[in-house]
Amino acid sequence: MTRRSLLHLLGVGAGVAIATPARADRIRILPEMRAGEAASGGGPAGTDLRRFLEGVRVGEGRTHGGLTVFWLHGAGAAPFAIRTLDEARARGELQVTERDQATVSALLIENRGSVHVLLLAGEILQGGKQNRIVLEDVLVPPRSGPLTLPVYCVEQGRWVGEGKAFAPREVVAAPQLRARMLERSEQREVWAEVDRYAKSAAAPSATGSYLAIHDKAEVQAHQKDVEAAIGGKIAPGVQGAAVFVADRFVGLDLFHSVRRGIGAGWRVEFRLSRSRGLALVAESQVVHAAIL
Repeated sequence: MTRRSLLHLLGVGAGVAIATPARADRIRILPEMRAGEAASGGGPAGTDLRRFLEGVRVGEGRTHGGLTVFWLHGAGAAPFAIRTLDEARARGELQVTERDQATVSALLIENRGSVHVLLLAGEILQGGKQNRIVLEDVLVPPRSGPLTLPVYCVEQGRWVGEGKAFAPREVVAAPQLRARMLERSEQREVWAEVDRYAKSAAAPSATGSYLAIHDKAEVQAHQKDVEAAIGGKIAPGVQGAAVFVADRFVGLDLFHSVRRGIGAGWRVEFRLSRSRGLALVAESQVVHAAIL
């Protein structure tokens, strides 16, 4: 997908496939679409998503080397109190731990605060018996009690650890690794993608940890250079960004504040050209949409 085709598609909206509705007092999981299953474009959540995408305006572009970022603006909305994973953890309101009978694909999460907490697909959790990655966007309700959080493993060579707790690393996975999650890939395919990125970055790890890439000094220095060039002065009102390497589309993230309390949520799967996307929609507002 080129810049021109992305901007065109954002202007005309997207074909949408709607998942089943789910109550907000539970973790919402998008059912896997079967091979050959036709996408349906109806339903209120699909309408909300199309309206949201049609309202996106492409703002200033920033370039650093072969990387280009376009800031994206959308229609304003009254703020709704949502804390990020890092914010909730810093306040001591969110706990993420191994289950009593630990399994690779699931953790326990509990929000003890009075505000919804948003976890993004691709956020890395460090600790427990092995590092994990959040499988999909979730809104954890206030005072939720223990809930099951679906995850993938991103540290193949470790299954030991004294503590059960996890902490966020302020790291979001690379686009192709996030795309694997959107595709509901097998765990072995996720490990293969982690290995591919580690080899590309020359960041070997005794336990096959994805975080070894971000712990490498050269990677951290490069990230600081990019942040200084691209994100030093983000324009007011920016709600997301579209990223290109040369003229190749890499990924897009959009956020929208939510009106009122959330009584129910929808997961919306959609496609733009050959790219795949997922959106979390609640109370007629798109909380977060990603296209990879």
